[in-house]
Amino acid sequence: MLKFIKHHMTGIDGIEIYPIISLLIFFIFFSLLFVWVFTAKKQHIEDMSNLPFDTTNNDKPIL
Repeated sequence: MLKFIKHHMTGIDGIEIYPIISLLIFFIFFSLLFVWVFTAKKQHIEDMSNLPFDTTNNDKPIL
């Protein structure tokens, strides 16, 4: 199966750039996520983690 796909991909000019672009997008996204996790304010993370247990919201549930 891979030989079938690989054979057709060799005929496309410039196809070798797509795996490089996808790797860069993957690396940049998770690098930024890693930086955000370690630089986020602890109070913000605590507020977000307690949000499901917050009973002060008096809005009606959406049905």
